[in-house]
Amino acid sequence: MIRRADSSGAAVVEFVLVAPLVLLLALGTIQLTLALYVRNTLIAAAAEGARLAAVAGGSPTAGVALTRGVLANQLAGGVVTDVSSGRLLRSGVAFQYVQVRARLPLVGLLGPASLVVTGHALLEK
Repeated sequence: MIRRADSSGAAVVEFVLVAPLVLLLALGTIQLTLALYVRNTLIAAAAEGARLAAVAGGSPTAGVALTRGVLANQLAGGVVTDVSSGRLLRSGVAFQYVQVRARLPLVGLLGPASLVVTGHALLEK
């Protein structure tokens, strides 16, 4: 049995084995962070739009316009695909809602490609 005393070249092999795992972990973390930021921004904008549309004298178009304005300042241009508004009745209580459909910007091929979030507010009379 012959033993080699030097370990030259071992660092290259270790790097080749470890680098893809570290890169995958970093890309996954970036993707998760980006997805959570986009989702939370969409939810906050939809809730603000629903609150504006639900106040006495408010209109669904004003809620949609506010939601679009907030999202235009927070997210890139092609992320939001549709913003809609409407009213619904649950257990005798009237709600105003604003629904936002958006594409999720992906770093890799991880996760869903789109999001749908809805903001609700009690309808004032």
